[in-house]
Amino acid sequence: MKKLFDLYKKYREGIDYLFWGGVAFLLSMFLFWLFAARFGWNEVIANTVNWVICVIFTFFTNKFFVFRSKTENAKGFIREFLSFTAARLFTLVLEDIIIWVGCTLMGYNEGIPQMVVKFIGQFVVIVTNYILSKLWIFKKKDEGADPIEQAAGETADE
Repeated sequence: MKKLFDLYKKYREGIDYLFWGGVAFLLSMFLFWLFAARFGWNEVIANTVNWVICVIFTFFTNKFFVFRSKTENAKGFIREFLSFTAARLFTLVLEDIIIWVGCTLMGYNEGIPQMVVKFIGQFVVIVTNYILSKLWIFKKKDEGADPIEQAAGETADE
């Protein structure tokens, strides 16, 4: 049991990201299905409304449970939320394009094929969101400068 706990401690951030990301993924898939298949909404509209709900959920789970980001005041909290939302807006556009191409242009707009298109969009979004969250939004204060600057500095030192 101690070995499992030690492994969890070593990989806590990744494990927590996968867990909470899995919950957010299921929520997103369910809401998309509910809005598009059950309510009959256009897929892009269903995805965008679902996005608003999931972004709020995901911000709080990422902030408090995954990256354990501490903000000293309301200004810092708002900065994180706006950065998080801006990054998510980028991936919303990516996913909406994938859904529009798959559902509208290619005609996969019902049943299983519709959900496969959503799944593909979610995969692209999950990978992109992790990278943006880790390197830009919830970077730890002791990590210093911009990750791109850090990488350039590390290369120069090698």
